[in-house]
Amino acid sequence: MNASARHGAALTVRGVATRAVLVPLTFALGTSAAVVREVPLLLCDVSTQEGVTGRVYLFCYTPAGARAVANVLAEAAAMIEGQAVHPASLQSMLMRRYALLGVTGAVRMALSALDIALWDALGVALKLPLAELLGAERRPIPAYDSRGLGLMPPDQLADEAAALLEKGLRAVKLRLGYATLAEDLRALDAVRKAVPPDLPVMLDYNQALTPAEAVRRGLALQRENVSWLEEPIRHDDYRGGAHVARCLDVPVQLGENFNGPEAMAEAIAAGACDHVMPDVGRIGGVTGWMQAAGIAAAHGLQVSSHLVPEVSVHLLAATPTAHWLEYVDWADAVLDEPMQIVDGAVVPPDRPGLGLAWSEGKLRRLAAL
Repeated sequence: MNASARHGAALTVRGVATRAVLVPLTFALGTSAAVVREVPLLLCDVSTQEGVTGRVYLFCYTPAGARAVANVLAEAAAMIEGQAVHPASLQSMLMRRYALLGVTGAVRMALSALDIALWDALGVALKLPLAELLGAERRPIPAYDSRGLGLMPPDQLADEAAALLEKGLRAVKLRLGYATLAEDLRALDAVRKAVPPDLPVMLDYNQALTPAEAVRRGLALQRENVSWLEEPIRHDDYRGGAHVARCLDVPVQLGENFNGPEAMAEAIAAGACDHVMPDVGRIGGVTGWMQAAGIAAAHGLQVSSHLVPEVSVHLLAATPTAHWLEYVDWADAVLDEPMQIVDGAVVPPDRPGLGLAWSEGKLRRLAAL
């Protein structure tokens, strides 16, 4: 039975409004792919005929990406105008409608955003936090700081690692992918010396290496007490990923680019990863995440999140094999009540739905796209 019917909510889709803004980062993020100093966020408000609004934001990678997602989102919302808010059924219908174009990229992100906002609307109507609507308790989810530690000289890495610790999180992510293994090791050593010795450090290569080079570097790095090796090679090379995972003791993390639960199932079947970290905007929203969480649980794999922590924390609370929440502060620039960290963890707020409310005052200070 659908959540709306089970709990007695009766909502009807009316339409969607979007706006895209450019948010400057507190810490510039240099990866093996690019240097990021500002991020485009797309804010989505899905209205219902009953006066309830569901909200979500997505990180859209580029300004053009934000515009593309907004265009598809407007078209998709028009297709379901006047229909009852049954997120899983609506997503299934829309995926069928977009099958010829392809449910990937901007299409997948738009349908994911719509699904999340519809679930948020149900939570608001029922006065239940999303985690509780999904049948879970609002429990603390340990979080790691993913706001910085990009490619930069070792002394700057040490300073930034110390600055990140002021937020109160008890784990950090370091981006690697320098020209040589020696430079990777120097970067890790600089961070290790700047943080407590038992603090977990995750490593992210952002798909920079070949399988052979990933094995070579992984064998050296795993001796340095690291938590995982994230996307060391091209994300969709599952055969190569399986080779890397077999050769290393350090867990291989994969998933931010999974295009729906089907991609996760394929990666797991190939043995391409030891952990998974779906992105709620690419896995299929709340509906797709819960399907993916079931797949991961059936295989005994731990699940972490990728970005959008305000949404992901609710979903991890409802995930049987929840692992880590990836924390970034990007949405602080648009929210009335930014995410709170207590004892290195985040608890889903007790506000209805996702608990998101836009700050119009903050939004006026941002560049619109």
